[in-house]
Amino acid sequence: MVQRAEIKLWSTNVQNLNAVVDQIRKIAQKSGVRIRGPIPLPTKRLIVPTLKLPHGEGSKKWDKWELRIHKRLVILDADERVMRQIMRVRVPEDVYIEIRLR
Repeated sequence: MVQRAEIKLWSTNVQNLNAVVDQIRKIAQKSGVRIRGPIPLPTKRLIVPTLKLPHGEGSKKWDKWELRIHKRLVILDADERVMRQIMRVRVPEDVYIEIRLR
């Protein structure tokens, strides 16, 4: 039975996230390992309304700030050689990665 690796990536910067996912996909395709993904997971939106100042006696004005957290899931066969190459991938500071073996 082949062990599978689930690689979950998330970031607020979608360009950096897609660059890391492309590197992982290229490594898997070069080595001939079966790969599923990248599967886009739902984007989490954090919205923070703040009151604009000065509002004085008039109607209240609000600024709405939004932070989006983009997520991707990549599932591939956990070959030891491929996993070592994936561990060497340069990951920017704003991209978080979690690898789970199943």
